[in-house]
Amino acid sequence: MITYSLKGQSALVTGADSGIGKGVALELAKAGARVIINHVDAHEMAQLTVDEITTAGGEAYAIHADVSNEAEVQAMFAEMYKQYGTIDILVNNAGLQRDSKFVDMTLDQWQTVININLTGQFLCAREAAREFIRRGVVAGRSKAAGKIICMSSVHEVIPWGGHVNYATSKGGVMMLMKSIAQELAPHKIRVMSIGPGAIETHINQAAWSNPEALKKLLTLIPYNRAGVAADIGKLAAWLASDEADYITGTTIFIDGGMTLYPGFADNG
Repeated sequence: MITYSLKGQSALVTGADSGIGKGVALELAKAGARVIINHVDAHEMAQLTVDEITTAGGEAYAIHADVSNEAEVQAMFAEMYKQYGTIDILVNNAGLQRDSKFVDMTLDQWQTVININLTGQFLCAREAAREFIRRGVVAGRSKAAGKIICMSSVHEVIPWGGHVNYATSKGGVMMLMKSIAQELAPHKIRVMSIGPGAIETHINQAAWSNPEALKKLLTLIPYNRAGVAADIGKLAAWLASDEADYITGTTIFIDGGMTLYPGFADNG
């Protein structure tokens, strides 16, 4: 049972048509937030998320935007303000992988991942921060002027051969988050990251969709289960609430212990 409320607050979740983004959007809506469901090329799936929220009594609206495109990001925020007036919560979730051995990685594979996973978070966070500073704290709605939650990964600290572009993007997200948290804290703006481990979504389906693959994956997870999108969603909703008001500038790992480096459990 949720003991906190996001009622009266407006949230934007990027890449919310499926996977972790959808899980986050559903949990924010359960806590009372009005939610913008951002998508880039999956309008039907985004609308299904909207329908799921509205059928449960919540409020949601889908907006198309490529988060790596400055003009589209600015247009998305303008449309959000037409719908909901302002923004209180940004969840920078949109992300992708373009995997390759390092020596075979193309510039396009590198740049596509950096553009979406890192530059996209910069563009959306900048627009949200501008609105938070303009508006300030709204008494009775939230103790903070605004909350920015960056979706990072355990790979902001765990190197990942074969995924150099992805791991680099997440390391960049960590320093983006920390640096803007430091700069924006005097404005009563909280900025933090969530670092998921292995979560059962379409992006990593090959790693958990059959018994043999799942058994191999679980050797990396001391808690002996993969996560699900709702695990991340519940953490995001709590972090956006006043119960987490003193948290800023840090990554909360939610990984079943993956960052404990289980290969060293028996003295390495």
